[in-house]
Parts: sequence; structure tokens; C-alpha cells
Amino acid sequence: MMKTKRLFIVGDSAFAEIAYEYFMADSDYEVVGFAVEAAYLKQSELFGLPVVPLEQVGQHFQPEDTEFYAAIVYSQLNRLRHRLYTEVKALGYRPASYISSRAFVWRNVALGEHCFIFEDNTVQPFVTIGDNVVLWSGNHIGHHSRVEDNCFISSHVVISGFCNIGCNSFLGVNATIANNITVGADNWVGPSATIMKDTDKGAFFRTVHSEVAKISAPRFFRIAGE
Repeated sequence: MMKTKRLFIVGDSAFAEIAYEYFMADSDYEVVGFAVEAAYLKQSELFGLPVVPLEQVGQHFQPEDTEFYAAIVYSQLNRLRHRLYTEVKALGYRPASYISSRAFVWRNVALGEHCFIFEDNTVQPFVTIGDNVVLWSGNHIGHHSRVEDNCFISSHVVISGFCNIGCNSFLGVNATIANNITVGADNWVGPSATIMKDTDKGAFFRTVHSEVAKISAPRFFRIAGE
């Protein structure tokens, strides 16, 4: 793909490495470097590109010709990603978004800025996605639903039709939100949780871990010699 725009990535974690791979392989952005807050700077180079102190980013990348993406997961209930996104934007840099060429995003979806949509997402008609939202791989976002700012939707989450996901919320792997549900702001919905009614602001939904049976797997399946 022809590269027509320049980009630096805020962060040097696993997500930063993943973002680099997607932007380079499946977008018109050329990644030219990384930036990390000085207190957390542990390396000077990644993928042959400079990793610079975020406090000195203007000495390395110019706002006139370089955009940015803050590749931060759901740390501090998405507050860290939001803080870095807003701080770098305030320096005059334009926030970039990535939408996988293997995602299905219907033509009338309203998409905010600084979003990252991985492969195999299905985003149906009349959906609204706010700013600074991450949709990891394989989710279903049902028609007429809204995902507000600073949310992180992990993988294989089902958000049914006419739902509203409040700002800063996290939805864990395989979580299911039934039709016409409002999930309050600052919610943590654990893996495989099913939400069948509206939730309050700040709700925390734990999930039960599977228990180890007293019998071993080889014994249960009567494997000889085990």
C-alpha cells in the first residue's frame, strides 16, 4: 500500500508493536518512530526506528506532517490512553485511526477520532463509535448502538441492537450485552459476562472461574497408563 502519511506511535509495549505492524502492512501511514514518557523510557530503538522521550517529541516529529496514535490498552480504566491522546493532541498533532481492511464497517457508521478497529469486527448500520475507542478482533456491534468515548472492547464481544456503552468502559472477552441495554460509564464487564439489564455507573462485573475437577482428564477419558 502506498504510504502518503507519516505517523509516530505513543508507547513501546506489545500494543505499540501490534499497532506498528497493522499501520505498516494495512494503511497509508508510514510509522517513523515511537514516543514514551521519559520516566518509562527503557530503549532507544524499536523496529529500527527511534524511541524518543514524549516530552521532547517536537524535536523529532513535526505536527505539520506527522500524525500520532497512542497505543495504550485499558490501563487505569482507559484513563492512561485518554490522557496521552489528549496531551499529544494538545501539542498540535492530529490523531490517527486504523480500520482493518478485514473489518466490516457499514457505510453510515459514525466513527470518532483516534480509534483502532481490528480484523473481523462487524459494525452494523447506524452505529456510533466515539473518540479513542479500541475494538479488538472479532466483535459484533449491533445496529443503532453507541459506544461512547474511551471504551475498550476486547475480543468476541456481542453488543446487540440499540445498546449504549458508557464512556471509559471495558468489555471482556466473550461478554454479551442484550438488546436495548445501557451500560453505565466506567463499567468493567468481565470475560463471558452476560448483561441483561441496564447497569449503574462504575459497576464491576466479575466472572466465575471454572473449577478444577477432582478427576484428571486422562482418567476421565480412560487413557491407559495414565
